[in-house]
Amino acid sequence: MSGGNAWKSVLIAGLFALFTFLTAANFVPKADRVASGFWPDEGLRMGLDLRGGIHWVVGVDLGEAIHRELEFVRKSFQERLGKDGITVDAKVDEAGTLVVQLAREGDRSKVVEEIDDSGVLASVGGQGLELRYGLTEDWTRDVRERTMSQVLEVLRRRIDDPQRGIPDSVVTRQGDDRVLVQIPGEEIDRDRARNLLKSTGFLEFKIVEDGDDSEEDLKKRLPNGLPADQVIVKQVDQESGAEVGAYLVPKVADITGDYLEDARVQFDQQQRPIVEFTFSPEGGQLFEALTEKNKGKQLAIILDENVYSAPVIKARISTRGMIEGRFTADEAADLAVILRAGSLSVPVVIEEERTVGPGLGQDSIEKGAFAAGIGFLGVIVFSSIYYKLSGLYASIALIINMTMLIGLMSLFEATLTMPGIAGLVLTMGMAVDANVLIFERIREELRAGRTARTAITMGFDKALWTVLDSNITTLLTAIILFEYGTGPIKGFAVTLSVGIVTSVFTALVVTRLLYDFYPGSRPASSLSI
Repeated sequence: MSGGNAWKSVLIAGLFALFTFLTAANFVPKADRVASGFWPDEGLRMGLDLRGGIHWVVGVDLGEAIHRELEFVRKSFQERLGKDGITVDAKVDEAGTLVVQLAREGDRSKVVEEIDDSGVLASVGGQGLELRYGLTEDWTRDVRERTMSQVLEVLRRRIDDPQRGIPDSVVTRQGDDRVLVQIPGEEIDRDRARNLLKSTGFLEFKIVEDGDDSEEDLKKRLPNGLPADQVIVKQVDQESGAEVGAYLVPKVADITGDYLEDARVQFDQQQRPIVEFTFSPEGGQLFEALTEKNKGKQLAIILDENVYSAPVIKARISTRGMIEGRFTADEAADLAVILRAGSLSVPVVIEEERTVGPGLGQDSIEKGAFAAGIGFLGVIVFSSIYYKLSGLYASIALIINMTMLIGLMSLFEATLTMPGIAGLVLTMGMAVDANVLIFERIREELRAGRTARTAITMGFDKALWTVLDSNITTLLTAIILFEYGTGPIKGFAVTLSVGIVTSVFTALVVTRLLYDFYPGSRPASSLSI
């Protein structure tokens, strides 16, 4: 055996040993793996259809998105008219219609012209000095699509957060206004998962104008009622739910969480959990100006209209700050996840909840494993009978291929679903298919009178591009399935993609190396194929 083949043998043996170790680790209970310190802590993950878990259908309030878009248009519309000296009374009613009340008839042409130029609004009626408008069909469709895309992205970032998220979860769109969330595992904290989904996560920073222990006491100091541009927000104890403070703050936030770059859990000097946050450069400039101007005042840190803390501004703060509150370490960690992921632009509600029992998953695993085993044995028996010794080589390559496939998926902690098991079975057939192409080329060369050694060399050379072409086209299809498919389809695409790579490697490298062992450079009158 040549020096090159010796190195190839050592490399393949090392890879086979590594992937055998990673594959075997999946059959050791996780608690035993962690306790032993020998096996890797994580490995191949099971999807919802195999492991059981939670299935949620989350509804998205797209009506609220339309309402907010109309409010934005109304504000912009009034500002533009104000620059021209035209004052109108405009509001968005509960039906999602922009109602414009003209001050005088002479303003009608200018107002209508301004609205028509926007290309956003379409007339839906009105009488006298009252004009009524709604969003155009195209703009409504665009608002709905943008809202769904934003909700999907935020929920995915929350659920898949690497520090505090829930691994192996699926978050995908379902229909026009719903999101499908699947969370595998029996040990999932449902209340925590619900909070991650339903919390809007809208963060605001507002300067406190006045404050007291309760909303009632605060209102007593407002004999003329609540100012039109201010609002009262309350601070609630996270554990007991009791009100611990009330604050009078502006309606419009001085700065929002849109400028946040990062948020992480830390601990103060008393080892109480806090959330440290970091602003973007632009947000840092705004925060620095705000705190410089309001030294000595309280700054209310408000999330979803609840005050988490209202510290006194003692010095100018630029890009870094902290949120203190009476919460546990887990609550602080979840708050950091919500802040990192960003706020939801509209409310969401869980419309459907189903629990998938692990018994169904175990049954699927057993039947899938049985089918895979039958397919595996069938391929080995057929190839060994039809191609003799060469078929045995293909069987050895197939064993190495399947070990590498499962080992690679375990190494990257991939999620195995029922379609993924189907991908494993399909990979077996594709792996042997590459060897079949090579073997038939070798047979053609033998029929042409080539020697065994020459036939092997020419067979591999001529089959190379055919094998690559057939597998690359399949790989491209798998990539498209992964990019545009949903959870189970993605699982199938991952298994198929990795299987294609390992199949090509074992067919072109492992099988060729086995031929180099025998017959190798020995003179052979015939080849067992």
